[in-house]
Amino acid sequence: MSTDLAKILALTINPLPRHVAIIMDGNNRWAKNRKLAGAAGHKAGLDAVRAVIETAVHYQLQALTLFAFSSENWRRPELEVKALMDLFVYVLQREVDKLHSNNIRLRIIGDRKALNGELQQLIEHAEALTRNNLGLQLNIAANYSGQWDIVQATRKLVQAVASGSLGVANIDNAQLASYLCIADLPAVDLCIRTGGERRISNFLLWQLAYTELYFIDTLWPEFKHQHFVDSLVDFSHRQRRFGQTSEQIQQQTSD
Repeated sequence: MSTDLAKILALTINPLPRHVAIIMDGNNRWAKNRKLAGAAGHKAGLDAVRAVIETAVHYQLQALTLFAFSSENWRRPELEVKALMDLFVYVLQREVDKLHSNNIRLRIIGDRKALNGELQQLIEHAEALTRNNLGLQLNIAANYSGQWDIVQATRKLVQAVASGSLGVANIDNAQLASYLCIADLPAVDLCIRTGGERRISNFLLWQLAYTELYFIDTLWPEFKHQHFVDSLVDFSHRQRRFGQTSEQIQQQTSD
């Protein structure tokens, strides 16, 4: 670790989020600004991915969920989609052993049926290899949408009712949430979006119900350790009320 990076990561931050989600936006604009193909921006974004993983591990965050490819991204130019799929293959072939050696568990969330056979096999191998790792829980959302997640959870809920293992009267928020992707992880505490846009773009719709949102103009390939630390510091200064008043929260803190 360089001296400069050590200084960045030396900052004590409290409280920290347990689970951070990131909408990695701005790869295409980064490439366009440099008169490069869009695929070059996605490849450059890998350095930002490595930076946020390294920072999350340093601060011992429990979970990190990255939005890599949405269900709507299939509408992008065919060459860009192919380049993205090739990049997924590259990453799964080259980075998984490193994740495993750092005790990181990798999961891919989303509808895998549309992914090609080679990619599905690589995903299965990566998940099997890292399944028992107890460090950072790293989730990559690929061919994912929040609406799809809720629909697939609802289907499972309906099947449970049809089989008689669940009564209609017992359906509540917790029951539905138990069928969502990454249901075993804490709710998302902080959601970061790079690239200057101010929306969540169909990402983790259920899981973001009480999430703190952090928007930054920096394009994803330029988002590095310091930017992530800044977002964690910003989170630590927020008061999370969950429907209560500030006075109630202060009273609970003083008790």
